Amino acid sequence: MQIFAKSTLLVNSAMKAIKRSNIILNVDSYKASHYLQYPPNTTFVSSYIEARGGDFEQGIFFGLQMFIKDYLSTPITTEDVVEAKAIFEAHGVPFHEAGWQHIVDNCEGYLPIEIQALPEGTVVPVQNALVQVVNTDPECFWLTSYVETALLRAVWYPMTVATGSWHCRQIIKRYLDETADNSEGLPFKLHDFGARGATSEEAAAVGGCAHLVNFMGTDTISAIVAARRYYSADMAGFSIPAAEHSTMTSWGKDHETEAYANMLKQFAGPGKLVAVVSDSYDLFHAIDTIWGETLIDEVKNCGGTVVVRPDSGEPVEIVLKTLEHLMNKFGHTVNSKGYRMLPDCIRVIQGDGVSRHAIEDILEAMKHNKLSADNVAFGMGGELLQKLNRDTMKFAMKASAVKVDGQWRDVFKDPVTDHGKRSKKGRLAVVKDNAGVFQTIAEQALGEQQNHLQTVFKNGELLIETSFDEIRARATVL
Repeated sequence: MQIFAKSTLLVNSAMKAIKRSNIILNVDSYKASHYLQYPPNTTFVSSYIEARGGDFEQGIFFGLQMFIKDYLSTPITTEDVVEAKAIFEAHGVPFHEAGWQHIVDNCEGYLPIEIQALPEGTVVPVQNALVQVVNTDPECFWLTSYVETALLRAVWYPMTVATGSWHCRQIIKRYLDETADNSEGLPFKLHDFGARGATSEEAAAVGGCAHLVNFMGTDTISAIVAARRYYSADMAGFSIPAAEHSTMTSWGKDHETEAYANMLKQFAGPGKLVAVVSDSYDLFHAIDTIWGETLIDEVKNCGGTVVVRPDSGEPVEIVLKTLEHLMNKFGHTVNSKGYRMLPDCIRVIQGDGVSRHAIEDILEAMKHNKLSADNVAFGMGGELLQKLNRDTMKFAMKASAVKVDGQWRDVFKDPVTDHGKRSKKGRLAVVKDNAGVFQTIAEQALGEQQNHLQTVFKNGELLIETSFDEIRARATVL
C-alpha cells in the first residue's frame, strides 16, 4: 500500500504540470524500455513509413509539416525529463533519463533526428517509403524508433483522410466530365461536415485540413485555422449560410413556410447561396408546396441559389426523388451532353449517409436517369474524418537499417504467417521509373537518379516549408 501511495503521489505531482508538447510522453509505454534492447555498439537506427495497401492503390502524402511545427520545433527541457521520469517510473517501465538529459544538455533540447519525406501533396502508389527517419547523434540510436508512435500517427491519419477525399474527387470529376458542360464547380462538390464527429479538436483540424487539399468547401473552422497556421493559407476553404433543424423547427410545423421565407429574407440575393434543410416534417411537401408554389417566385427572382438539403432516407432514392420533384416545379434544361439541369436558382446538397461508395451510387443513378452531376453537391461527416483507421491503408513504420560496430546492417521482418507484413531492407530512396511511377529502391542503388525523399527536418530545424497552394497543385495533377 505504501508503494502504491508513493506512486500515486508521483503521478499526481507530475500531472499538475503535464502539457501536450512534452514529446517524451507522446509514446507507447513499451518504447520506454527499448533503449536497453539493441545490440551492443549500436549507433544509428534508420526507419521508414509506408502504406502497405488496404483500400487504395495510391494515396496523397500530407500532414507531416503540421506535426513538425507543432511538436518538433520546441526543445524539450529538464522539466520535461523530470515529468516523464515520474510518470514512467510510477507506470512500471524503465526510463532512459540519461539519454533524454543528454538531448537537453548536448542538443539544446531538439531531437537529434533527420526526417526525409516525399513532397506533401504527392500522389504516390502504396508500398513506397513516404518518410525515412534516422538519428543524427550516435548516443541517441534509440530515438528513431521512440518517435514512431507520434510520427506514424502524424502521417497515417491526415494521409488517409486526404486519400479518401482525393478518391471522392476523382469519382465526382468523372461524372461531371460525363454529364455536365464543365467541371468548374468541382472544388465545392464535397463539403466537410465532420467537425462534430471527430474525436477531438485537433483531429478535426488535422483531418479537415487534409480534406482541403482536394476541395474548398468546409464547415470545420479548425481546419481553416490549421491550413493558415501550418501552411500559410490565408483562406483555404469557404462556406455559406445554412439552416439546421433547430432553427427551422423553432418556428413550429404550422409556420414552416415562414421559416423558409425568413432564410430567403436574411441570406438570399444576387450571387449568394443559402442552404435550407427541408425534411423536418415532410420533404416532398416542402418541395412541392412551399418551395415549388408559395415561395417559387422569391426563389426564381432572388438572383442567387437556394440549396435544398434533404437529411433523411435512403440516399440514392432521396436524391433522385428530390431532383425529380424540384424539376417538376422549377423546370429544367438539357445540357450539351444530353443531361437534365435544374435552373441556376435551385440546387441540392446531400449530407446524410454520404460515403465514397454512396457518392458513386448516387451519381451513377443520376446518370442512368439523365440527371447531370452538376445538380448536386455532397456533405460528408463521419465517413470523411472518422470512419477510418491505420489499417485503412495498412500503415506501418519499420526499422530497415542499423549501424553496429561502425557497419550498416540491413534489417527487416518477413513473418511466414503473413508475408503482406514483409518490411523493406536498408537505407531507402524513392525514384521514378521510366514510366514516371514512384518506386522505392536501396539508397546505394540511387546513382544519378533523383531521390524524391527530401530532408525536411534535422535537429530541430524545418528545412523545407511547403505552402498549401503547392500541395494542392501536386494533388490535382491527375
